[in-house]
Amino acid sequence: MTELLRAVFVAPFADMAGNMPFLIEVLIGGVAAGLMYSLVALGFVLIFKASGVFNFAQGVMVLFSALTLVGLMERGVPVVAALALTALTMIALAFAIERVVLRPLVNQESIILFMATIGLNFFLEGFGEMIWGSNVKKLDVGIPDTSFMVRGVQVNRLELTAALTAAVLVAILAILFQRTKIGRALRAVADDHEAALSIGIPLKTIWVVVWSVAGLVAIAAGIMWGAKSGVQFSLSLIALKALPVLILGGFTSVPGAIVGGLIIGVGEKLAEVYWGPLVGGAIENWFAYAMALAFLLVRPQGLFGERIIERV
Repeated sequence: MTELLRAVFVAPFADMAGNMPFLIEVLIGGVAAGLMYSLVALGFVLIFKASGVFNFAQGVMVLFSALTLVGLMERGVPVVAALALTALTMIALAFAIERVVLRPLVNQESIILFMATIGLNFFLEGFGEMIWGSNVKKLDVGIPDTSFMVRGVQVNRLELTAALTAAVLVAILAILFQRTKIGRALRAVADDHEAALSIGIPLKTIWVVVWSVAGLVAIAAGIMWGAKSGVQFSLSLIALKALPVLILGGFTSVPGAIVGGLIIGVGEKLAEVYWGPLVGGAIENWFAYAMALAFLLVRPQGLFGERIIERV
């Protein structure tokens, strides 16, 4: 028992302290992954706050946007034009979702809206496969997947660029939501649909705007993940790693999505590198979900979520 405890709790920390440059490399990789998780999680948060809908299709929106972008590029469309057309596609998709899915289901139970997004998930997956094919596609964004050394620490250019891009977009979305007029309207709609309508906030417009923003966020996330691991249908499963992020940070909190993403990203990298060898590896695949399950037992509303108390 003593040897087991030492292997689990002492040896990994000794390894961390004994090789600081490698530990910093692991932390950088974790922060990069965490920021990309946060970016996807923000799409969930924006839609949930504005419409009360948990959008199960957000992961497939990441996949669909990446498929559209790389599909256009494969057909000879220049990168800038392909980006513009992909953005227009995701905005058109937002209009279609509001008109066909959300508008007929206004004031329905949340479980009905959730089931509608599950249907949307499978529709977009099949529609994307029908148009662009199901083979793995390489997405070249012009950033070489190479590394450089900084004081003995190896830094990957692609991961660094993706992390910086995600950080900038997360900051922009946080400012949009907290400091602008449309952000205040989104929060008002989230608090009470009927009250927001009574003071002249157009509910349908807000829904289109927030789904459009979520679609644009999906493009950014699709580019980053697609450039790193290729555009393939498992991309939607990678995007669903944002679910544990939401559980940790809270479903209605923009700062929570950021903090939760960093905790998950750094935590799973450290667990894979330092504790993975003890159990045969592959901790990174399930670590986030195990952490989320443990967190639900302690604080189910998340770090930044509000504790809801209902009087009976």
